[in-house]
Amino acid sequence: MDDSPSNTLGSVRQTRREWITRRSFIAKLSVSTAATVLPGNLTSLWAAIPALPTAPVNLNIIDVAGNLRLTQPSIENFRKANPKLVDKIHFTQAPAPELPGKIKAQQNAGRLDIDLVLTGLDGLAAGIDQDLWLRLMPDYQEKFPNLEPNYLDPARDLYELGKGYGITVTYYPSGPLLEYAPERVKDPPGSTDELLSWCKAHPGKFMYARPANSGPGRTFLMGLPYLLGDTNPKDPVTGWANTWSYLKELNKYIEYYPSGTTATMKEFGEGSRDMIASTTGWDINPRVLGIVPKSAQIAVLKGFHWVTDGHYMVVPKGITPEKIAVLLDLMGFLLRPEQQAVTYDEGYFYPGPAIKDVPLSMAPQASQQAIKEFGRPQYDKLIAEHPKETPLEAKAMVTAFHRWDEEIGAAKLR
Repeated sequence: MDDSPSNTLGSVRQTRREWITRRSFIAKLSVSTAATVLPGNLTSLWAAIPALPTAPVNLNIIDVAGNLRLTQPSIENFRKANPKLVDKIHFTQAPAPELPGKIKAQQNAGRLDIDLVLTGLDGLAAGIDQDLWLRLMPDYQEKFPNLEPNYLDPARDLYELGKGYGITVTYYPSGPLLEYAPERVKDPPGSTDELLSWCKAHPGKFMYARPANSGPGRTFLMGLPYLLGDTNPKDPVTGWANTWSYLKELNKYIEYYPSGTTATMKEFGEGSRDMIASTTGWDINPRVLGIVPKSAQIAVLKGFHWVTDGHYMVVPKGITPEKIAVLLDLMGFLLRPEQQAVTYDEGYFYPGPAIKDVPLSMAPQASQQAIKEFGRPQYDKLIAEHPKETPLEAKAMVTAFHRWDEEIGAAKLR
């Protein structure tokens, strides 16, 4: 998720319920990279696997995507199982836009105190653009055997966007979904035309957050070109004529755009909004936590395509070799099926696992119970039957965000 609803959802808690945060705003990911497979006579250029430390190390892990909600239990399990490798782990969280400057300043000063970054495509891409990250693949491919074949197809597509600098650790189909209160919305829209007509008849009752800081807002923005039949859904400059026209018309009936998803969930839960943009995780988890009524329903529009999302494990340049060795083992550990099963959580990033053959039956009992009670049987059908699209490439995404900010949200951002 990209931000945290209310006091319950708005602070980093010390338990697995502490996160309701989603940040995965795409930044500059379109770069030239050496992460392609090298010819056989050049394999010596790949990095050697460093030796494990002779004494346990302390690790500093920063999360700018809300991923610790999904992986912190497994990271702690790794520490407990490997006391000769890891002594203590310090976890912090920060907004994704602050990450590149923070790491670059530390690298320039020669005092890097961040060992592992858990990020969405936004932080990953911005770091690639500024040459902050250590290339992981194919350099350390012997530590990740059969990585690509083991990924779910959409998770592999997300991994490929990372150009070898990030390892996908969690995946979900995301959205865009419409979430509505059935007691107030008796006949939910079934098409983009119907959504516009509904908003015109109910001004101020539909809301989505600023796309540059909201998973649901972002997937709504990127999903519209498919719904509206635009000429090129991957090109917001020349291929989104219908989308930009539609958003400008829709803007007439939207009161304001909050800075993140938290406010949309809070206002929807309190009843001041009748319908909001949502995703699978933003639908399930706030209902588990009681922020949104259990009775809330979801709908998709005619021509619906999923716009996928994921989280990555990224290592800054400048980490000592012994820490790199430990981090490689940790990352491999987090990709094991039994650890991937933990990422079902309470529907927070539903489903969550990035690799194949990790059914819900492998998840902890609390996860199974939460999803049984608050999940939706139609999700399996929607995931199976509708196309899954990767997010925009970095430059296109940055362009889309800037244009939305300037032409759509400028006067109504809060």
